[in-house]
Amino acid sequence: MELRLPPPIRLRLFASLSEQAGWSQRDWPWPEQPQPPTPAQLWGQLGLAGSLTDLRIAVNLEFADAQQPLQPGDELAFLPPISGG
Repeated sequence: MELRLPPPIRLRLFASLSEQAGWSQRDWPWPEQPQPPTPAQLWGQLGLAGSLTDLRIAVNLEFADAQQPLQPGDELAFLPPISGG
């Protein structure tokens, strides 16, 4: 019997975050842990500078909370504050 891995989470970083990381999109393997990961947990694993409280989070193109449980195959985006006039 073939072992099937859950689909990865598609991570997307925008603007200064992608410049800081050196990438704008990446597939993140679904973690082997008993509880689904949250955006806050993945942000901590990325090791990027800045506070999560200053960012907007979107899951599957809808704004979301940092503690929302993710599902295999979700698209998770981190967006820095946007200024303009």
